[in-house]
Amino acid sequence: MKYRCTICGYIYDPEIGDPDNGVDPGTTFENVPEDWVCPLCGASKDDFEPID
Repeated sequence: MKYRCTICGYIYDPEIGDPDNGVDPGTTFENVPEDWVCPLCGASKDDFEPID
């Protein structure tokens, strides 16, 4: 499942991850570190919502 930042619209795709910020491809959103922030706007994980 993908997750969208409710602040800026960035989409976290687990197949891609966020390798520039230490999140390997294949990492589910639930397993992303709690201190990870949106790479575009700096929002916290709490500001993301699941999308279909």
